[in-house]
Parts: sequence; C-alpha cells; structure tokens
Amino acid sequence: MDKLDYKKAYKDLYQPKTEPNLINVPSMTYIMIEGKGDPNKSVEYKEAVGMLYSLSYSIKMGLKKQDKPLGYTDYIVFPLEGLWWFDEEIFDGRVKERKADFNWIMMIRQPDFISEEIFNKALLTLIQKNPEMDANKARFKRYEEGLCVQLMHVGAYDDEPATIARLDAFVEKNGYQTEMKGLWQHHEIYLSDPRKVPAEKLKTVIRHPIIEVI
Repeated sequence: MDKLDYKKAYKDLYQPKTEPNLINVPSMTYIMIEGKGDPNKSVEYKEAVGMLYSLSYSIKMGLKKQDKPLGYTDYIVFPLEGLWWFDEEIFDGRVKERKADFNWIMMIRQPDFISEEIFNKALLTLIQKNPEMDANKARFKRYEEGLCVQLMHVGAYDDEPATIARLDAFVEKNGYQTEMKGLWQHHEIYLSDPRKVPAEKLKTVIRHPIIEVI
C-alpha cells in the first residue's frame, strides 16, 4: 500500500511557487492548540508544539495496531502550521518586534479518515502517560479557509516582510483585499525543521485569506 505523502498528494496546498497565486482551500481536519506569547521564549508554545506532534504520531502509530477506519492508508504526518494575530489589530506578517504580543493557534492537519473518536482515544492515552501535561487544550476541529492567496517563502522567518509585500501587491493588483477575522488570519505552514535546516533555506508557505473587491 502506498503511503500518503502530503507534498505529492496536495501539491497545490503545500508546494506553491515563490510567486503569489490564488487558491480555494477546502475544509480539512486539524488538531489545534491556542496560546499567547513569543514562540522563541514561551514555554506554552513549546509545550503546544510538542503536544501536537505527540498526538499526531500517537494517532498514526495507534492505527497500525487496531481496526483500520474506512479509507485508511498509511501516511506521512502533516507539517506544523500556525495562525498568528494581535489582540487589537491585524498581524499581516510584517511586524517582527512584538513577538511577545502574539496570539497563535498551532495546528497539524489530520487525514480525512481520522475521526474525533480516534483523536479522543489518543488524547486520553497522552493524558494517562503525561498527567502533568494540560492536554485538554487540544481541539479536534474542521477548518475551511476558502479563497486565499499564498506563496512559498524561502529564508529566515524574520525575512518574511519582503515576501509578504509581494503577496499584498498581488492582492491589490488583482482586485482583492485581505480579510482577517476569527480563524482567518496570517497563516504559516512550516515545511522545514529549523533545528536541521539553515535559516536561509527554510521553506514556509505563507497564506492570507482574501475577498474580491466589488
């Protein structure tokens, strides 16, 4: 049985060009954890990312030892993603000196055959093995972004503003405007491990929700 590789199966979502392009992002299932603070310093952020990976790999490995859900195929765990915003204003990816003020939702997509029941079993197992962990922060949720503009940013996270300027220019030129509210925020998908990849070679999908200007 072939393993589901998100980079090959969903190239439009995870392998965009370095120039902006439009995309209609469908409804997908995620494990999400919400928090606040500087991702480089926050213990809460570090714990959230660790919990997301623990749950995602627990679900993947657990399915190999039990009855398979309808539509099951082995798969590569999807990449870490983040939604970012400030309390009182939109964060468009250009402000880098206020990291302590970030609100964020970190999340990892799950294959469509993963049910809430499967998630709940993995969550219970994680809580039993790590009673000190506040695993109840994790949510299993479907999320549909709809019409967006996206592109691949290659380089350090702090170098994103120049890339986002090109994204914004594309939005304005083509008769759209960015619209961020609720879960529709500045969205980053992390395709590289910053512990292993030099900053100048990091690959990050940047995605913004948009609406057509009437």
